[in-house]
Amino acid sequence: MLARRIIPCLDVKDGKVVKGIKFQNLRDVGHPPDLAQEYEKQGADEVTFLDISASLEARKTMLKIVEETAEKLFVPLTVGGGIRSKGDMRDALNAGADKVSVNSAAVFDPDLINQCAEDFGRQCVVVAIDAKRTGDNWTVYTHGGTRPTELDAVQWAQEMQDRGAGEILLTSMDADGTKDGYDIELTAAVADAVSVPVIASGGCGSIEHIHEVFRSTGASAALAASIFHYQQHTVQEVKDYLRDHGILVR
Repeated sequence: MLARRIIPCLDVKDGKVVKGIKFQNLRDVGHPPDLAQEYEKQGADEVTFLDISASLEARKTMLKIVEETAEKLFVPLTVGGGIRSKGDMRDALNAGADKVSVNSAAVFDPDLINQCAEDFGRQCVVVAIDAKRTGDNWTVYTHGGTRPTELDAVQWAQEMQDRGAGEILLTSMDADGTKDGYDIELTAAVADAVSVPVIASGGCGSIEHIHEVFRSTGASAALAASIFHYQQHTVQEVKDYLRDHGILVR
């Protein structure tokens, strides 16, 4: 296993970074470029910028905010939300994104992932999967977690890898914003099913939760928001803790 990555997440709505619980009850926590720059100073390996209402509102990602955020960063920036075509991905990359995350559009047109991987390289293509438990399995949701599909999350991750996704951004809708910890069972199932890196997302409320997801699953990276936005811990504090507990981090 390569060194694990710590990735602060900027969920953006109306130009502001927001945080909620299970994709609901959002509140403002800051300005994207400023937070991104602060997290880089703290030692973030990457920053993820998700325009969380773009797909639901049927609009494109706010590229001006992406540009402002990218200008302040030297670490890789992943951008997602409202990406519906190769042109949208190209625009995001031209605005300064290093990787582009696709969720809803991949469900409606899986060939889009093949096309984007071929045109831009699979290292640029991240497929985001928002998953919610249904019995013994997990169902894929689209449009910011508002619309269920008939897709099984583990099988979908495998198909997206086969089509050219270079990375899977896996969010547990059940755990999101609860601060009760990552969905270990879901994360392990997807990480075991694919060979591309899997980013664990949803539910982080403590340093111990990050340690647990790395110790118990094959996740390559941990995405977190609340513990950084509310200054519970810095990225460097997280990395120091993980090193002290035997986890190899960058």
